[in-house]
Amino acid sequence: MSMLAEFRAFALRGNVVDMAVGVIIGGAFGKIVSSLVNDIVMPPIGMLTGGDFSKFTIDLRKGATDGETVAINIGTFLNTVVDFLIVAFVIFLVVRQMNAVVTRFAPKKDAAAPTTKTCAFCCSTIPIAATRCAHCTSELPRS
Repeated sequence: MSMLAEFRAFALRGNVVDMAVGVIIGGAFGKIVSSLVNDIVMPPIGMLTGGDFSKFTIDLRKGATDGETVAINIGTFLNTVVDFLIVAFVIFLVVRQMNAVVTRFAPKKDAAAPTTKTCAFCCSTIPIAATRCAHCTSELPRS
């Protein structure tokens, strides 16, 4: 099998296509969540903390001559943490619902056929196909 044919077989398998769709939808969903956090959730928090929350920083070094400031961007980090928590919670809810649907509509597994039976004479466990008990040697009725 040529490398091109092997790659095509790999790329067109259901798992790879499903994963690609998941990544694309996940990227779009991430943009929606980032917008939710940056445009709806954080402005009221910023208002309570006294300004634009995403610009909350701790300056380590102010730029003296070159104008470069070194700072820890706490507000941006917290925006990212809130993004992650929202995405993780939504994914949890989706997986939880999918598990509920799968268990509800999954075909019920039949109980496995018994492989042993009990001897009517000595109450020992013997194979189901046995015609004579291995323990008491009694002849067993056919079932």
